[in-house]
Amino acid sequence: SLASLKKALDMKCAGTEFDVRMTADSILVVNHDPKYFGLDIETVMYKDLTHKNLKNGEKIPLLSTYLTEGIKNNQLTRLVLEIKPSEISKERGKLIAREVLQLVKKLGVESKVDYISFDIDILKELILLNPKVSTQYLNGELSPKELKELGISGLDYHYKVYYDKPEWIQQAKDLHMILNVWTVNKKKDMDFFIRNDFHYITTNEPELLYKKLATAN
Repeated sequence: SLASLKKALDMKCAGTEFDVRMTADSILVVNHDPKYFGLDIETVMYKDLTHKNLKNGEKIPLLSTYLTEGIKNNQLTRLVLEIKPSEISKERGKLIAREVLQLVKKLGVESKVDYISFDIDILKELILLNPKVSTQYLNGELSPKELKELGISGLDYHYKVYYDKPEWIQQAKDLHMILNVWTVNKKKDMDFFIRNDFHYITTNEPELLYKKLATAN
């Protein structure tokens, strides 16, 4: 929601993550799940999604609105834009990537946006169109070296991946890649990633993480 975005900005979080999907009539919206009140976002028209409101009364946010609000009075917080894989086809996923990149450029917010995705081909498409974009891969099966060779800026893996392959942490550092982790909500896990000097820690408990960071410093 736009309310959660504004809260993240008010808290001066290092970044705020949001998920992007595209409707059948090529409207980019922000929503985590592939369905919105039972409607498959990719196969319905945008107007069909406007008949139901979020719990706080908002309509489903347009990406254009989200980005515009995200840069207001924002000197610190990165806009971490996750492009969800298309459930229709890989080619549509690439199309969504192109549409997102075009909108970000049109709004003049390129310097504020980082891109993440579970679909490696979406990230490849972004890099093909603009090699300077900041990208992080989410899926967790590729090593830092493999990502670096693809031109991807960093890792944003589930915390268990780093426990299973701790050597990837130093490898990423040696390759000067971004280290991000999701979704870290427990104190002991926060301690681990703070201790290992991750650039970003994705969490649903930002207040707790702030306390942990204050103690660590």
